Amino acid sequence: MKLSRFLAPFLVAAVALTAGPAFAADKFKVGYLRVMDDAQAIAAYEGGFYKKHGLDVELVEFKSGTDLIKAIVGGQLDTGVLGFTNAASWSSKGADLKVISGAQHGFHAVVVRDETGIKDVAGLKGHTLASQKEGSTADTVLRGVVLKNAGLKPDDLTIMGVSPQVAVQSLVGKRVDAAFLFEPQASIAKLIAPVTQIYEIGEVWPFPCMVVITSGNTLKNRKDDVWKSLDAQREAIDLLQNKPQEAAKLISSYFVAEPTIKTLKHGEVPRDDVITAAIKSQTFSPILTDKEQARMQEIADIMQEQGALKTKDGKPFNVSDIIDLEWQKARKL
Repeated sequence: MKLSRFLAPFLVAAVALTAGPAFAADKFKVGYLRVMDDAQAIAAYEGGFYKKHGLDVELVEFKSGTDLIKAIVGGQLDTGVLGFTNAASWSSKGADLKVISGAQHGFHAVVVRDETGIKDVAGLKGHTLASQKEGSTADTVLRGVVLKNAGLKPDDLTIMGVSPQVAVQSLVGKRVDAAFLFEPQASIAKLIAPVTQIYEIGEVWPFPCMVVITSGNTLKNRKDDVWKSLDAQREAIDLLQNKPQEAAKLISSYFVAEPTIKTLKHGEVPRDDVITAAIKSQTFSPILTDKEQARMQEIADIMQEQGALKTKDGKPFNVSDIIDLEWQKARKL
């Protein structure tokens, strides 16, 4: 079988649920990226939690957080699970956006091809690394935290901004020496390519990577539906945290097309086992604590230092201006 069959996700079309009396007249559209960080949105859909809470949801996939946030700003989406840096960047330009709950704490691993001999982040100097698009949350922390703490500047290496799937394929095809990956792509890479993980940012610099974002207009006009979606995703998070094997059965086909993955050393491995392990490596939470909000402010400050976030008056961007935790407070989380 071709390698791409293991890596390329199913082209899953959003399936319309039959609207009954409990559903709103309009579909509630939730945007997501096909990474483990967004598992709560997928699990809530596949597990029927949105339907349970009276929502007729259309799950809409995007290739990047940039495209997803544009859809929220443009009114094509009601909410999305993505990196908060997108909300900060667009809010600084005048967009009315709100971060309304947490989702996943940042797991980003640096994996390197064994033949390179790279032992630590500092060893990436002079090499080629696949990461996310410039300006993304992953790219921001890579440049402003991972490389900086290792004494490197971004131009000390070649950084390719690609999707996680392409990053894995690039490792396999020897087009890059290393990659900065989400799950489950990090786990898949370690199974199908001769690579080793040398760093994981969540172990040394934990931060709220993915959050739920909506527009101020949607929060105003569809508040009840927004809250129902958050209730459904909270149930999905409980499932992911407490019953990862059960959750894996719901979401594994989104990440691996075939029932098994052909590995270098362990033969055929069931995809559910790989996804279960990936889920266990994550920390999902609907709560944004004071500490996490402070870390979000740190990231916004990094963005300003990098020139990726600019305010009209030149003053520091205040993250608290885009955070609305009314749902969290109402649910006493």
